[in-house]
Amino acid sequence: MSQPTLKTTPLTAAHRALGARMVEFGGYEMPVQYPRGILKEHLWTRESIGAFDVSHMGPSFLELKERTGEGEADHRAVAALVETIVSGDIRGLKPGQLRYTLLLNEHGGIVDDLMVGRPGAAQDQGRLYIVVNAGTKEGDFARLARAGGDQATLRRADDRALIAAQGPGAAQVLEGLLPGVTDLTFMTFATVPFEGARLTASRSGYTGEDGFEVLVPAPLAQGLWDRLLADERVAPIGLGARDSLRLEAGLPLYGHDLDETVSPIEANLAFAVSRRRRKAGDFPGAARIERELADGPSRLRVGLRVLEGAPAREGAEILDEEGAPLGLVTSGGFAPSLGAAVAMGFVPPSRSEIGTPLRVVVRGRPQQAEVTAMPFVPHRYHR
Repeated sequence: MSQPTLKTTPLTAAHRALGARMVEFGGYEMPVQYPRGILKEHLWTRESIGAFDVSHMGPSFLELKERTGEGEADHRAVAALVETIVSGDIRGLKPGQLRYTLLLNEHGGIVDDLMVGRPGAAQDQGRLYIVVNAGTKEGDFARLARAGGDQATLRRADDRALIAAQGPGAAQVLEGLLPGVTDLTFMTFATVPFEGARLTASRSGYTGEDGFEVLVPAPLAQGLWDRLLADERVAPIGLGARDSLRLEAGLPLYGHDLDETVSPIEANLAFAVSRRRRKAGDFPGAARIERELADGPSRLRVGLRVLEGAPAREGAEILDEEGAPLGLVTSGGFAPSLGAAVAMGFVPPSRSEIGTPLRVVVRGRPQQAEVTAMPFVPHRYHR
């Protein structure tokens, strides 16, 4: 049987020219690492600036077909459409603000985690900027289009490039290329000029560091990428280091730490169910989530520090001190910034307290571990 043809991004040729090792991810051919290797790429991002191609993600815009011209009313109208399928307070977004939220099924399980933003400009009210995950974007886009119905149009923007610059020097470098980005704070976005075009830049990311994600028309992507890498403080970073960086930051990965059986409460993402939405109970799966908030869930996502032996990877069994099974590791690996092995997984709430001793089974051998606070490495967002 022939293998399916992988999709490419506007920067695929650039990655090959840099000697990247390319792999399949979310149906795309993506760089997992460059010649310097994952460990060095990870530490470079923590210390300087990493440039990431995240064009496999699902950026889009949902826009009312008919707008009144009254900004607040138009925003409330488009927010009401999206709120039928997500847990967050989209109506309450301020102009220029982004919000992390969850797409839910009727049982309160997580279909995807996503970002929703309200544009800052008066003429753009009635439009939302939405970014979903690569592996789920076809289904997500279908849900968003159904939510819009005959009132709003979903415009996909995944034919563009999405370039991330992450690390303590990201703001200084990007300000020289995209004037105005340093006016942004964490979880805000705006349009910024670049070579006669207007790009969508958000101060956000998936590393725990200060940084930006920039949506770029495909013809301009190579130019922005090259100008970023022309600065000696910037290095290209692959998906391998992106994964270890997000693990250190305690950030869940959809399809691993989150799926359609996991509720926001079980995932320790209760903050993503906004207070107004809880009170109204007007989101999918509200009954289950309200019950778990009142009575507690049957399991919780926790952080684990592996105290001996090899790192515990996804699927490793979590045991109590007597050897009774409790749950499974959903993400795990070596944390370069800590020089230690860490993991995330699900355990009963009675075993979720910080400092609780546990065991993780690696290659058939139980190893000592303990529940630890997340993030494993402090976030350094610019607030």
